[in-house]
Amino acid sequence: MSVADLSVSLNDAPREMARQICQGFLAHDRGDRQAAIEAFEFVDALQFRHCDRRDVRLAAEALVGALWAKDDVELQYLKNGRLDDAGLAEADWSPVRKKFRQRAALLGIDQEYAELKTEAWRRHKTGGDYWTQFQRAQLLELQVALQDQTYPAKPKEGQSGPGPEALRYALAVELHDMHTARHWEQAEEAMVPYFERVVSHQYNE
Repeated sequence: MSVADLSVSLNDAPREMARQICQGFLAHDRGDRQAAIEAFEFVDALQFRHCDRRDVRLAAEALVGALWAKDDVELQYLKNGRLDDAGLAEADWSPVRKKFRQRAALLGIDQEYAELKTEAWRRHKTGGDYWTQFQRAQLLELQVALQDQTYPAKPKEGQSGPGPEALRYALAVELHDMHTARHWEQAEEAMVPYFERVVSHQYNE
């Protein structure tokens, strides 16, 4: 499906968005920068419909730029096929943060997003709790996609939780880390309800 073609049906949009976001990360794994941009632009164009399409394109490019900047940081601490975790933990991650700041500014996401995503990626490689940062970052992104600062607006218990959609994103990251086709399929399935929430909210406004 062409990225420029956003005529996907309401029923098909969540699954196609889930497929494309997974394809974007797979394209990164393959080193295919252009394919990653196109996949993320498709997703962002549908979940940030209120944003200018040029800004959406630039936001997708910023996300891909953050991925490649992360790779550049990691390469500096790759020795004999293994990462130097201690060195990587103390490395300069500001190029990654800069790209996330650009993405946040273009889409109107709170700048805390850039700090959270950068720290999540750093811990993802060096150890420690990275999932909390991922979930908080996705909560901020979802609030903008939904145009609803009260998300997740739980009716009763568990008010401190990040909401089921943010948890699904963290689950998809965990599934990606397994690096098998079966787990990639599960990651896509995990993300379908995430985008169902976004799409259904937009059409029910």
